[in-house]
This record gives sequence, C-alpha cells and structure tokens, in this order.
Amino acid sequence: MQADRTLRLLCLFGLALTGSGLGGCGLLPHQAELTTGSIATNAKVVQAPTAADKECLARAMYFESNRSDEDGLFAVGTVVMNRLDAPAYPGRICEVVGQKRQFANGVLTKPVREQDRPRLEKVADALLSGKRHDGVGPALHFHTAGYKFPYTNMHYVVAAGGNVFYEKSDREGYLPAVQPRAVVQTASGRLMPLQVAATNAGMIGLPLTGRVKPTLTAEYSAPTAPELRIPGPARYASAPGRDKN
Repeated sequence: MQADRTLRLLCLFGLALTGSGLGGCGLLPHQAELTTGSIATNAKVVQAPTAADKECLARAMYFESNRSDEDGLFAVGTVVMNRLDAPAYPGRICEVVGQKRQFANGVLTKPVREQDRPRLEKVADALLSGKRHDGVGPALHFHTAGYKFPYTNMHYVVAAGGNVFYEKSDREGYLPAVQPRAVVQTASGRLMPLQVAATNAGMIGLPLTGRVKPTLTAEYSAPTAPELRIPGPARYASAPGRDKN
C-alpha cells in the first residue's frame, strides 16, 4: 500500500510539473521513470537526499548557470544528478557539488537572492523526482560558453544557461556507458529509487533552507581560452572511428 501511495504521489507531481510549463525546458526522464520494481542490479547505492542536499543542488544550478532561465538550471542540475549516478563520483549530492576543483568557488556559501528561491525549488523538485534535461543526456561535464580547449575527447551535446555540456571519450574513442540511476538503501536493507526516497523523506516541495555547511572546500580555475564554437550536433558511434567532420 505504501508503494502504491508513493507511486501515485510521483504521478501527481509529474502532472503538476507538466501543467507548470516545465515541459518546455527540454526535460525527459533519462531512462524510464523508475518504480520500486525496476532497480538495476549494478546501480550505485547513495545516501538519501536531505534538506542540505536539496540546497546544494539548488546552489550548483544557481551559481553555475549565472542565474539563468529554467533550461539552464536544469542542464546544470542534470550534470549533478548524473555524477551522483556515476561510480567515480561521491555518493551524496552535497559531496558531488563540494568536490574540489569541480564547481564554482563559493557555490556552497554565497547568498542566494530570495526572489530566486521559488524558481530554484521548482527545478530542484523536478530533478529529485527523476526528471532530466534531454539535451544534456548522460553528460558529466560542462564549462562556460565562449572558451575553447585543445582536447579531442570533448564531445559537445548542448548549450544552455551560458554553458556548454559535453561527454568525454576514452583514448580509443569510446563514450562511457550510460550509468543506471542511483538507489538508496533503507535501514532494513531494501533498495529504492532515489526519487522514491526523496518523496518518502519529504524533500519534494520542501522549501530551501537558505544555507548549507560545506562538506568539502570547492576549488575552481576559470578557463581563459578563446571563443568556443559548437560544431553542431555531435555524432556518436558505439565503436572507435567516429566521424570527425
């Protein structure tokens, strides 16, 4: 009965988002919306999101997208959630955002304008309920638009909120496999999708706290290279030999 109630709440929340205009922000359930019966066997186990984690997520979106529109906020937030899914990154949202040399200096401590909080809360709620930016897809990286780097393994997928988002291929040209959504383990040992845990913990609809104690000291070096030109839709291959034209 509890599982049914949780799923009904998630469905109602999804309908509310659709009615609020967020559907125009390029959102897509990156992989199908999860239920308690569709957990991948190799999913990463992470900590259940708390009020502090919601604040960390909101701050990353806010400061890294230059306080842009909802599309830009969702794009940055999707990278945060993708990293939470990925084994190479920490297992808590605040630790992902606070990881050294990954996000802007002061992202966890600078003040947020009160008038921007409702918009941040709406976007953070959508991300915690399982929504993702369809243009960003599984990308784990982004940088400020207008800079260029000499690396050949950066495959750009979309521009949003003053940033450009990209995937990294390995030395042989392979893109990383798409990671399954992270899950949370309960005290009883049961696994549940992150959005179910967030709903059960009351994080969906919870107002932002306004501040968070940093778990790590973020370090950031701004790029200084010339203007970046996005070469149009990137072409991907499942094996080396990607079309480079």
